Amino acid sequence: MGRILVVDDDPESRALLSEVLEANGFPRVEAVADGLAAREALARDGDCPIIIADLHMPNESGLDLLRNLRKQNARHKIVLMSSFFSTTERKLARDLGASALLDKPFRLSELLQVVSQLAERNAISISG
Repeated sequence: MGRILVVDDDPESRALLSEVLEANGFPRVEAVADGLAAREALARDGDCPIIIADLHMPNESGLDLLRNLRKQNARHKIVLMSSFFSTTERKLARDLGASALLDKPFRLSELLQVVSQLAERNAISISG
């Protein structure tokens, strides 16, 4: 499996998500601060089947990232997370092909379940 890209403007969230994913069998995790940085990382190395992105970020939001990747016909599985999704944002995310929407705060086991399913793995225990 390729790497997982974590996209969040909060450095503590990026670090926590990266640490949990790595401790649970996803050794290739890269973390960046916004959608623009994510697209730059993908341009360098497109081997990234799963992207986990915050909805609200400066420079380029999670929805903007999703929209831009779909314009490029990118096939990444994208998980959006937010403390608040409006009805319009939920519909747009689904219309653009988001693989999952996670409402913050979420349990780390929920994140691992979603990522495991997208990676076609079955493990959901939390280590670390």
